[in-house]
Amino acid sequence: MQHFNLTDHFLIAMPQMADPNFVRSVTYICAHNEDGAMGIVINRPLDMALGEVLMQMELAASQPAIAERPVYLGGPVHTDRGFVLHRPAQSWNSTIAVTAEVAVSTSRDILEAIARGQGPDDALVALGYAGWGAGQLESEMAQNAWLSGPADLDIVFKTPAELRWQRAAARLGVDLASISHDVGHA
Repeated sequence: MQHFNLTDHFLIAMPQMADPNFVRSVTYICAHNEDGAMGIVINRPLDMALGEVLMQMELAASQPAIAERPVYLGGPVHTDRGFVLHRPAQSWNSTIAVTAEVAVSTSRDILEAIARGQGPDDALVALGYAGWGAGQLESEMAQNAWLSGPADLDIVFKTPAELRWQRAAARLGVDLASISHDVGHA
């Protein structure tokens, strides 16, 4: 199977997606190679605010607006671990650069900086991530489970979560409302 690289792309769940982890989801792909793929779902806010996560880490938000920021369900893998998708892509103790502009960090120091109001300009805090084994994502793409296209960081960081699925698809010229939910079912 040919390999294509979807790093720094959106994976947009097609309307017929049956997996409850990914129904109406938009995933930002942070890494994709022959060993598999890893991404953060960017449109699943949890019923939890950043202040609660900080409190569990014995940190305090310096401003109410920081404590009230949403925390997202980044995917079904390691939901007990925090992942911060951020720009600029400066380095923290544990950071993986996605592009020159965007990175994912998993270390305490970035959350300490965010709590103080000194974190990256744009940051999406998620618990868990989405992962695919070698060839799994390629197989799902071949089954038309996903739309994919270049990521738009304004959708990640500036668009309200409930609009990200439609906006990400619209950016590719796709109106998800016009796609039948019965595709592929007899």
